[in-house]
Amino acid sequence: MLLQRMNWRRPEGDIMRLRQATPADIPMLRHWDDQPHVVAAGVEAWEWEEMLSVSPSWRELLIAETESRAIGFIQIIDPELEDAHYWGDCGSGLRAIDIWIGDVRDTGRGFGTDMMRLALARCFSEKTVSAVLIDPLASNTSAHRFYRRLGFQFREQRLFGDDDCFVFELTRTEWCKGD
Repeated sequence: MLLQRMNWRRPEGDIMRLRQATPADIPMLRHWDDQPHVVAAGVEAWEWEEMLSVSPSWRELLIAETESRAIGFIQIIDPELEDAHYWGDCGSGLRAIDIWIGDVRDTGRGFGTDMMRLALARCFSEKTVSAVLIDPLASNTSAHRFYRRLGFQFREQRLFGDDDCFVFELTRTEWCKGD
């Protein structure tokens, strides 16, 4: 995927940007991995050195910033091409997103919504993408409400390893209705 610079002007007037994550972000990402709200959402510590040392065409690792301050992380993958086949055999034209806000002080301020809008715009800027998938824990009811507000539809309850998750999908048609 090509890194496209997209910005989102927030209601407060500041601008949110997505940028490529770099090895310089590793200390911050590790710190975020340990935050109770991130752990509670089912996010496990990632192998950041390994992940940031390669840039496969099927994955983007992004940092969301506002006013030059990093506030969150987004991973966008093509689940058909992803090497671990986490999503199984799912066919072409899909993207899957992982997202979290790093500092609990930045939750409940609209940053997650803005991050998702930017991530979805990135996904759907590719004409071949027909839908985006997300997989919050089944127990994470606040995430379910969040994704439904953005237009995602519940598709199934599914185990990913030991994680009991709800799979939500946002189709291009539904995304375009929101424009």
